[in-house]
Amino acid sequence: MNHRRLLITGGAGFIGTNFVYHWLQNHPGDRVVVLDALTYAGNRANLASLETQENFRFVQGDIGDRLLIDQLLSQEKIDTIAHFAAESHVDRSILQPGAFIQTNVVGTFTLLEAFRQHWEQQKQPSEYRFLHVSTDEVYGSLNPTDTPFTETTPYAPNSPYSASKAGSDHLVRAYYHTYNLPTIITNCSNNYGSYQFPEKLIPLMCINILQGKPLPIYGDGKNVRDWLYVGDHCSALDIVINQGIPGETYNIGGDNEVENIKLVEMLCTLMDELAPELPVSPSSKLITFVKDRLGHDRRYAIDASKITNQLGWQPSVTVEQGLRLTVKWYLSHFEWWQALLSEDYQAYYQQNYQK
Repeated sequence: MNHRRLLITGGAGFIGTNFVYHWLQNHPGDRVVVLDALTYAGNRANLASLETQENFRFVQGDIGDRLLIDQLLSQEKIDTIAHFAAESHVDRSILQPGAFIQTNVVGTFTLLEAFRQHWEQQKQPSEYRFLHVSTDEVYGSLNPTDTPFTETTPYAPNSPYSASKAGSDHLVRAYYHTYNLPTIITNCSNNYGSYQFPEKLIPLMCINILQGKPLPIYGDGKNVRDWLYVGDHCSALDIVINQGIPGETYNIGGDNEVENIKLVEMLCTLMDELAPELPVSPSSKLITFVKDRLGHDRRYAIDASKITNQLGWQPSVTVEQGLRLTVKWYLSHFEWWQALLSEDYQAYYQQNYQK
């Protein structure tokens, strides 16, 4: 297509924000409409620099609001949905699973139905796309010697969060096979980078180091994650929208498997180097092991050979490079993250780590 007209759900969240900036920078002639409910992890200030651009529009609303979705698809002549909107934190899903079912399953169903009707009214254009951004957590947990997840790995979700994302994946797949709706699913590994909400591991560690607070590590700290820099993720999604085959699933990973404890030690070393006058130095003194969370998957690892072989994408940022970029971002954006440390956030932190 010469120019796309995108509806980006959850575009004021972490990955969504980075994707909005990536898309507008790389496709300046396209129209981008962001829909975000601005719950705790959505921040309209993330997109403030775009508000005056003619090809950008922000709408506050819920993906479960069918009337609103129908209006946006029609008024904006949307041909592409990039669906990021989701409740996404495992810890919160353990405390409040209902919100995850409502947003991730029912919300995705509402979007699919609205897009299907819109697509059919437009005589089923072949260039339309519904990109569903999902997670590797739907595949469950790996043992240390297991081969990484592929697109054909059976689903085995172990938390309310991953179960809700698995449910939404199945709906998206079903809409392709039942209605021929041009959907594509991506399952990514753990993202990190700028604009990530402070309760996630990497920003949480950075902010706690700056405040001289304990660095809570679940269990023995040897849980392994495959870390994907958010900029690499965005470039992969760009390629999938423009070159991916409808009905297909693509795994997106960073090829950076690291134990949680080693990742935190790397962050401590970077913070000691880059942050002046830390309250506690060396910051590794703050590492504290806490009771493991329920249903904590031991290891995730992504085999991204399909997207590499078929679409030519591969990660360009190592975990060492990405962590340095990320730490520098949080150090230069004090006002951004300090504004998010609300009473609700403090109460959640206390309940989860200090109970």
